[in-house]
Amino acid sequence: MTFLRRLLTLNAMALLVLFTACGNDAKKAEALKTIDDHFPIKIGDKVVSMRVALSPGEMQRGLMFVKAMGADEGMIFVFRRPQVMGFWMRNTELPLDIGYLDPDGTLREIYPMYPHDEKSVPSVARRQIALEMNQGWYARAGVKPGAKLDLAALKDAMTARGFEPKDYELK
Repeated sequence: MTFLRRLLTLNAMALLVLFTACGNDAKKAEALKTIDDHFPIKIGDKVVSMRVALSPGEMQRGLMFVKAMGADEGMIFVFRRPQVMGFWMRNTELPLDIGYLDPDGTLREIYPMYPHDEKSVPSVARRQIALEMNQGWYARAGVKPGAKLDLAALKDAMTARGFEPKDYELK
């Protein structure tokens, strides 16, 4: 009888550990932020409320079908590796400016983009980050090429979304 009692006790303990672990994963999953959440991230000396696009699907959808953004809201796209980028405005209602940044968070290029224009707006060199803002925001905010993005805040946002910053080649 002792053997059977030990076996039942071990099984009960194993089930308890399993259910507790599953419960923690569920709580962790509930706590993860999504593409719809905004994160305060500085570029230059301006704080922007950014949606952080990290998955291929999020990047492809971008700001399609969005009707309005706040004055200091934008969407940041973080790629796993530096590359020549090209963005277009399929199904995008808002006039935007796009800024292309290096892996160290330095803003290098800014271009206007127009609603529903499907002509690609490419970066001139390999970049890793793109930040879309309402058209004219960069000029109004005084954020120019050379401005730095707060990479620590971006990495915190990536972690909150459930992505590992170390999987990206950010500096």
